[in-house]
Amino acid sequence: MEFLTDEKLLIVGAAGMIGSNMAQTAMMMHLTPNICLYDPYAPALEGVAEELYHCAFEGVNLTYTSDLKEAFTGAKYIVSSGGAARKAGMTREDLLKGNAKIAEDFGKNVREYCPDVKHIVVIFNPADITGLITLLYSGLKPNQVTTLAALDSTRLQHELVKALNVPASEIVNCRTYGGHGEQMAVFASTTLVNGKPLTEVIGTEALPENAWNELKQRVIQGGKHIIDLRGRSSFQSPAYISIEMIAAAMGGKPFTWPAGCYVNNDKFQHIMMAMETTIDKNGVSYKMVNGTAKEKAELEESYKHLCTLRDEVIEMGVLPPIDKWHDLNHNID
Repeated sequence: MEFLTDEKLLIVGAAGMIGSNMAQTAMMMHLTPNICLYDPYAPALEGVAEELYHCAFEGVNLTYTSDLKEAFTGAKYIVSSGGAARKAGMTREDLLKGNAKIAEDFGKNVREYCPDVKHIVVIFNPADITGLITLLYSGLKPNQVTTLAALDSTRLQHELVKALNVPASEIVNCRTYGGHGEQMAVFASTTLVNGKPLTEVIGTEALPENAWNELKQRVIQGGKHIIDLRGRSSFQSPAYISIEMIAAAMGGKPFTWPAGCYVNNDKFQHIMMAMETTIDKNGVSYKMVNGTAKEKAELEESYKHLCTLRDEVIEMGVLPPIDKWHDLNHNID
């Protein structure tokens, strides 16, 4: 059995629906034979492990533990869904206070037990902020920490499939940028439908302007829609996409959907946000986003919203003031 690597992959929050699905997906994709499951809730964690053992995956050394030191020591790749889940009536931002503290502890555990980790994917909400907190407290380089953002772009692709009755394979480069939340910026100018710019389709009989605006709202509320339908937040899609992200960092196929990453340039300062990114064995790299004037304005608003959340976390005392960030993590300018 061939694997991408034999290095240790740690799944944090493995007793939950996202975490357990991540573990199964990682084994199905043959990422590594060395997988450790961690969750503080021991009985459910053991139940997940037992089920995975019953799958009889070939060549996998699956371990599980509720001991932090045992779990984190030697980990080279980590995917964490270890925050509180979003419930009906909640926004991602409603989770901020509790999950910010969880992210702080997570980052500190990385720094203490596995400072040589190569890449971390953070997916518990609000992911832009929990990822930022993790990066700062872990002491890692910015290219080593990413957050789940692609789910918004895949939802855009799916909404276009339904609206235009076109196979997903013919709808390419769907993009949302900025925050992974209700203030995300949904772009049309990047997308091609059967080789034709989506901007040339919007406003036609195939996709009237009002229909496009309604579609954008369905993308923005995509997570809420899943909660309304299933009575719980998404778990299959975030599990799969996050494992695709860590697989890319392990040296697999590069991940080219947008990912959340640390950005500090002339336009966006000291923030974790979705950009035009690539994740590969060298970590995450990004380039600036191109779009229409309206799209860029929406991205600016998304950035401002993220800054507000970041500043709330600073006011809580979870993060120090920005001018002290370098003292906390010397890899941060």
